[in-house]
Amino acid sequence: MVTFVRDHTGRFQQRPHFKPEELDRECESIITGFLKQLHGDVRYPIDTEDLKNLIERDAEDLDVYADLSVYGADVEGVTEFHPGSKPAVKIASILTEDARRENRLRTTLTHEYGHVHFHSYLWEIEQPPDLLRQQPNRDKIICKRDAMIDAVQTDWMEWQAGYVCGAILMPKSAVLALCCSFAETHGLYGAVSLQTSHGAALIASVVNTFQVSDEAARVRLLKLGLVTQAAATRSLFE
Repeated sequence: MVTFVRDHTGRFQQRPHFKPEELDRECESIITGFLKQLHGDVRYPIDTEDLKNLIERDAEDLDVYADLSVYGADVEGVTEFHPGSKPAVKIASILTEDARRENRLRTTLTHEYGHVHFHSYLWEIEQPPDLLRQQPNRDKIICKRDAMIDAVQTDWMEWQAGYVCGAILMPKSAVLALCCSFAETHGLYGAVSLQTSHGAALIASVVNTFQVSDEAARVRLLKLGLVTQAAATRSLFE
């Protein structure tokens, strides 16, 4: 069950605090249930159109051809909240129009879904009308490129949405299964060092399996404790 703590950012009086394992469970339940309903089974990588369909199911509107330049050149996603109705999601058009940016489109879609699913209700319980006049963008979460995957924890809304991004695209049980198979094949024990060829190969396997960027794969594996930044230690028997 979610717990509430004081919101030190000042946006709300209280804000939800989720443990990583809670986000993992909820996200895996959401995406696997959705895919089974659509296709009868779960396959990876998740199709990009299915990610759009998930947002369209839970949001009032999804615009993947939005001009977000008014918010800044590095803004790639915006979620707008409207008390009494579902939120609206806008994705920068460049991510849709440039096929080379599909991985960024996928992370942005799932990041914004994190806001839709985990944060919408906050605007229902705490939305003083005068604040909107004082802060016109208070009903929006404006998401910059650099915070999509791994925001600082003090920016709790972006950190949670970034974690959701990884947990939707790379559900924990599927990542664990992939890593267990990789470790067994290569005779590895414990977390894999990113400073080794095995670390690079594991990242590549996650990238290929889940259709994500190298950065998204690295961050997800680090957060799950399956890889380490530290240098590999030599075995006592070497």
